[in-house]
Amino acid sequence: MPWARAVLHVDMDAFYASVEQHDRPELLGRAVVVGGTSRRAVVCAASYEARRFGVKSAMPMFAAERLCPHAVVLPVRMGRYLEVSKRLMALLGRFSPTVEPLSVDEAFVDATGTDALFGPPAELAWKVQRAVQDELGLPCSVGVAASKYVAKVASDLKKPRGLVVVPPGEERAFLEPLGVERLWGVGPTAAEQLRAAGFCTIGDVARAAPADLERRFGALGQHIAALAVGDDARPVDDARERKSMGAERTLEVDIRGAERVFRELVPLVDEVAAGLRAQGLRAGGVRLKLKYSDFRSVTREARLAAPAHDEASLRAALERLVRKADTSRPMRLVGVTATALVDDDAPRQVDLFAHQTTERDERLGRAVDKIRDRYGDDALVRGTPAEASTVPLRPRSR
Repeated sequence: MPWARAVLHVDMDAFYASVEQHDRPELLGRAVVVGGTSRRAVVCAASYEARRFGVKSAMPMFAAERLCPHAVVLPVRMGRYLEVSKRLMALLGRFSPTVEPLSVDEAFVDATGTDALFGPPAELAWKVQRAVQDELGLPCSVGVAASKYVAKVASDLKKPRGLVVVPPGEERAFLEPLGVERLWGVGPTAAEQLRAAGFCTIGDVARAAPADLERRFGALGQHIAALAVGDDARPVDDARERKSMGAERTLEVDIRGAERVFRELVPLVDEVAAGLRAQGLRAGGVRLKLKYSDFRSVTREARLAAPAHDEASLRAALERLVRKADTSRPMRLVGVTATALVDDDAPRQVDLFAHQTTERDERLGRAVDKIRDRYGDDALVRGTPAEASTVPLRPRSR
């Protein structure tokens, strides 16, 4: 069957750890864990050599070191990873005018109609994979399909350096034996609910009546009924990159109170601000996310007086949101997102009275970026008025 539509999902393999191995060739072939060594550090990335010992992303660092005591533990260098990410997206842009970044280390590429330039989709995928290795010195896996969802599933099946092609018309057969946790949007809790109801594989879901799934699981049932048969008509959205940039943390223990929430948010604000500067962006707004112990989430959003990428501006707006939120209930996750992103050099109105302070804060932010890029994100941590923070910066991990 001919390809009426072709989508590539390009996913870097153990991105942070691979960048560290590239920058330090003596680490090639060795177990590498990125995340820092402070009291509450967690694993942000682990090389495949470390994963063989059971080390996983989001695992507490002390547990990773117990599983793999010979691993080389390195601090996060977010500035460096963002720099490589920018080069990756530019490289993908040479193969298609439509690239949708999902995070720093993965993106969709619309390959529809590129046959005359690069050959059929499978050949294009091989060329992309080869270019990433040759030009960036890093491994990636690529999935090719007629939809975004199936391409994303395909890219994850044969890591590292995998290349999986799902031809048009073969989506259902490809998905059928896979577990329900592979359905996009199905987390551990939903997967357990599906298995308890007798749906263990995607094939089980595909064979069920959509109306029955919707009656049992509501909106989730309607969503998975379509995905289970490979039905995903969403286009590759090359405007996605400009929408928002965020970070969140699932906490080791539930917390209460505005001061405690803000203390946990401080390193996340630093991370988001550093990311904005690295990408040449400013935020016009900021969004607070809180998830309570019952897994219910709330978000609150505020506009900034002027687009900014310094920590002080983001923290000030975020603190106002925290004060208005219900922080009396136990919370298990906090998050912050910079919204309404604009280019750094876009015209903007500036408050003349606040201009000098903002300019000073921006210079300070760039100086901190340089130190962390060189020595890692644990090199400097920011304190709060209530208590000095010992939490290292940690980017959202995969």
